[in-house]
Amino acid sequence: MQGVVRTRVGYSGGSAPSPTYHRLGDHSETIQIDFDPERVSYEELLYSFWASHDPRRAAWSVQYKNAVFVHDAEQRVAAERTRERMARALGAELHTEVLPAGRFYRAEGYHQKYRLRGSGPFAAEFEEFYPVEADLVDSTSAARVNGYLDGYGTIEQLEWEIDRLGLSASLSERLRAEVSRRR
Repeated sequence: MQGVVRTRVGYSGGSAPSPTYHRLGDHSETIQIDFDPERVSYEELLYSFWASHDPRRAAWSVQYKNAVFVHDAEQRVAAERTRERMARALGAELHTEVLPAGRFYRAEGYHQKYRLRGSGPFAAEFEEFYPVEADLVDSTSAARVNGYLDGYGTIEQLEWEIDRLGLSASLSERLRAEVSRRR
């Protein structure tokens, strides 16, 4: 999605200190999104969120709870407004919750940029660019490429920014082919 600057996966919503994947406590797996409000609105992000899961389905565990974690009253109003619109559109009760954000804990490195890390040559090139894991996790380029590899974004969006992603010529062509296949 245009305007998404960076993403990180992690844990939020609970009270257990320093959760990990194998010691999650009462936290839920979540994603933290940094975005440019000049290019994408919070509401647009919310609509993408609502479209990316079935909010009618109740969570089978706290770990995999469907939730929007909001940071302030303005975000809460927007999340509840879009939730109500989705409930009307689906004609159903929604189980996705709107909750206060609380503290966000980054997940372990092997969870970060999952599609990118599983993509062989893309992973190798980004690990060469960013030998320090925290730099890879915080990289806008890595977040953008990870999103394209995971099925988000159009070929038109990719063409707009491909020269800014820092990819080699061969991987630029490979990413174009990947995104074009989804048309």
